Amino acid sequence: MGATIIFCADPLNPRRPDAHFAPEARAARERGLTVALLDHDALLAGDPAAAVARVPRGTGPAWYRGWMIPGDHYDNLAQALDARGCTLLTEPDRYRAAHELPGWYGTFEELTPRSVWLPVDAGRPQDAAALAALTAPLGGGPGIVKDFVKSRKHEWDEACYVPDLTDGDGQVSDLPQDADAGALAGKLASA
Repeated sequence: MGATIIFCADPLNPRRPDAHFAPEARAARERGLTVALLDHDALLAGDPAAAVARVPRGTGPAWYRGWMIPGDHYDNLAQALDARGCTLLTEPDRYRAAHELPGWYGTFEELTPRSVWLPVDAGRPQDAAALAALTAPLGGGPGIVKDFVKSRKHEWDEACYVPDLTDGDGQVSDLPQDADAGALAGKLASA
């Protein structure tokens, strides 16, 4: 028997895989693999035990295949699964290294815009002087702001695009920080 694949459950029908991953879950089952379901919403809400309630005890090694999970929640997922006799094949430290900018930047630095980052706390405003010092090596001109994982491109004008990293208008320090995006840090890259 091969490893189990844990997919996100459909939030409206938790006995089925999320529609986005249903074809993959079906293909895995057709090839004889075990499929288990995870409540992604419960995991992000801070209830990892509820999130893994549908993963059978003693499952053994497993792959996670689903929506992005912030690194700290992935740690919680690994612990909750471990308590049920299931071990994620991608360990939390390796997941974080591959998933978050500081972990992979060195490997892809030549292919990635010059970047700087700073861990931040959710909802806590950033010091404009500290951000100016952080971004100084990037020089002037446009840049983008990201958390460690994804951009805020849905808020391009308000939170993602900075017309000039050196204009000091406070835009970078006034960015909203949300726990959904990891509440970890900003990536500021010269465009």
